[in-house]
Amino acid sequence: MSTPELQERPRESWGSKAGVILAVAGSAVGLGNFLRFPGTAVNNGGGAFMIPYIISFLVLGIPIVWCEWTMGRLGGRYGQNNGPGILYAIWRKAPAKGIGAFTIMVPVVVYMYYVLLEALCLHYSIAYFSGAFDAHISSAVEGLTRGTAAYSDAVAKASAAYASKQFAIDANGGMYSGNMLWYVLACFLINFVIIYRGVTRGIETFCKFAMPLLIGCAVIILIRVLTLDNIGSGLGFMWNPKWELLWNPEVWLRAAGQIFFSLSVGFGLILCYSSYLKPSDDVVLTSLSASSANEFCEVVLGGMIVVPTAFLFLGSTHTPESTFQVGFFTVPAIMHLMPVAGNFLGGMWFGLLFLAAVTSSLSMLQPAIAFLEDGFGLPRRMSVTLLAIMTAVGASLVMYFSVNAQALDFTDFACEFMMIVAGLAQVLIFGWVIGAERGVREANRGSDFKLPRFMPFVVRYITPTFLIVVLGMWCFYNAPGRLRDMSPDFKGIEAALLIEAPNQFEGDALVTKVRELQATPSAARPDWLTAPTKKVAKEIEGARLNANIARFSIVGVGLLFIIITAAIDIACRNRIGRTIEAAERAGVSLGD
Repeated sequence: MSTPELQERPRESWGSKAGVILAVAGSAVGLGNFLRFPGTAVNNGGGAFMIPYIISFLVLGIPIVWCEWTMGRLGGRYGQNNGPGILYAIWRKAPAKGIGAFTIMVPVVVYMYYVLLEALCLHYSIAYFSGAFDAHISSAVEGLTRGTAAYSDAVAKASAAYASKQFAIDANGGMYSGNMLWYVLACFLINFVIIYRGVTRGIETFCKFAMPLLIGCAVIILIRVLTLDNIGSGLGFMWNPKWELLWNPEVWLRAAGQIFFSLSVGFGLILCYSSYLKPSDDVVLTSLSASSANEFCEVVLGGMIVVPTAFLFLGSTHTPESTFQVGFFTVPAIMHLMPVAGNFLGGMWFGLLFLAAVTSSLSMLQPAIAFLEDGFGLPRRMSVTLLAIMTAVGASLVMYFSVNAQALDFTDFACEFMMIVAGLAQVLIFGWVIGAERGVREANRGSDFKLPRFMPFVVRYITPTFLIVVLGMWCFYNAPGRLRDMSPDFKGIEAALLIEAPNQFEGDALVTKVRELQATPSAARPDWLTAPTKKVAKEIEGARLNANIARFSIVGVGLLFIIITAAIDIACRNRIGRTIEAAERAGVSLGD
């Protein structure tokens, strides 16, 4: 039985089980697998890191994945393909709207800077295949002997300089004066053309092509890496366990955070994608298949290519830390140093990263488009146009404020916090609003493999407790430093102090000294702070600007959250609410 309200717009669905698996795996397989994971693992215990990683995968990742897949499929029966509508259908209370705002906002904001990294991958792929990157490196190592430490160091420095120039790390607005702007525009066009074609003809069709291709490219590169001379030493550097780091709470926090990025949980992406399933489509095995494909790409492909090769060619002094450093400082250098077909492999590597980034960015756009369609009845063309305008404005701001990638860094920080909160909230809704037992029965509908009997206990108690601990640790380790980074006064004094007293203060001692100077009356402050030299004054001005960019980034994210929440409230009071009521009159309920 159906109603006119449920028939207003033809309902899309996945064309095949393989299609949905590849699409969901594509949403998860991205730059975090090939770039974030290797650096995180090697800097947090190597092989020992896999212990908290696997525990987090089993206790956090898989239960949240099952919860999101089940709730998404359930929301689809209510005619909702968007996170806010799905959560509101399950829990008809005001908090559901706020939680739903995270499921729209996180992917949209992440897209605003993710598309820039996507464009950089496309740029590097073309630069490798065309020989432009090789020409840049060759000019930097002229006169040096290949195979020497001096040659490798020069390649690493030239690679970092190239990336800094392309991403305008040293000058705000620099990306507008180079060719990066055209690559960003190209990526925008590619993403929105595919997303305009819809779930089946657009996302599913592209992922069916892109996922096998990117995995095939990665396997070819892995085979080449494993046949390098002395690669065992590189693998040992990556995976030899540093057991003492297991006692460090930050290692466990990094492992849990990596799981969120790896599986795309807490983003709202899975809620959206799984809502296009049919009522009896298998969510248990399908979600496990998608998660397994993701873990293969992350641990086997990502974990065995980048860091081992970086150690082999560059040594431990060039061990990468941030995702950006891994991707665009280290990898270009090792591809140049790769004997036999290094340029071809480099072009292939960044080509596969580009494909992985596109499959992920598509999944970031679909939840907002589904909300505009479900919540306000907008046609596909209008929804795509509005989202394109909004994300273009946000991406242009991130592009402009490119010094030290400050805007990118702080929007990512805000999204990471919202992602953890959203993941916790969704588990609590599944365990306590739907009811863990009823939720597991819903997950088992149409499943060949039934969830184990202990899953209700895990979802209701263990996973939420683990998430609360993770959220508390995240705030403890990240919030104080981020708050200091948003203080122009603190950052200005810190910049001056680092010039006037180099190598004298670091860590907690540096914070204490800056706080001490902040508390000192202006008249009693040292001359180098009250009457700084031109060099120091320039550093202070730059540090203050960075702090203001960080502050405005957080404020901007906060304002966007308010706007999205208000839009969700309007939609839930009107179109979404009416559609849910019509579904209930047609016999749909949580007890189905």
